[in-house]
Amino acid sequence: MFARPNSQHCQVAYVTNDLDAAMAALKDAYGTPGFFELSNIQPGEDPTGKPVLKIALAVVGGVEVELIEPVGDTAPLFSDFLPEGDDLAIRFHHVATRIDGPLAHWDAHVASLDLTRHPVVFEGALGDSLRYIYTDERATLGHYVEHVWMAPDLLAQMRAVVPTYPPVKD
Repeated sequence: MFARPNSQHCQVAYVTNDLDAAMAALKDAYGTPGFFELSNIQPGEDPTGKPVLKIALAVVGGVEVELIEPVGDTAPLFSDFLPEGDDLAIRFHHVATRIDGPLAHWDAHVASLDLTRHPVVFEGALGDSLRYIYTDERATLGHYVEHVWMAPDLLAQMRAVVPTYPPVKD
């Protein structure tokens, strides 16, 4: 699952009920000074065009940390991990493995998965720039695994905007 050709562990992700408060909590507890924020408007976009997810990213010690706030009830894969109530909740959700290289590497990676043992529960794409699937590994690992591929130019753009701590020295 994790040690496949052209893939590497790249991310640990948490869901939260309050993205701003979660970012502040990580800054206070772990010294993560800032995040790159974005909204996901596909797939699962609600009919009014509101994003289903608010996302914050930072690279800490070489691993990307992702915070995800589901918006409304449009993203149960993410919101189901959160407890009821208004108190701040931050819950571990998934790890991610990135497939490097050309799109053919992504196709080979997905073809190599035993989808009976590792069922896909969420997937999406952004043209020829991004592919991702989430496999349900809760029975064995207790969490999901995101498999993601980005075209080299998109990966370079993300690396340019997502803050890295400690900063990379040239």
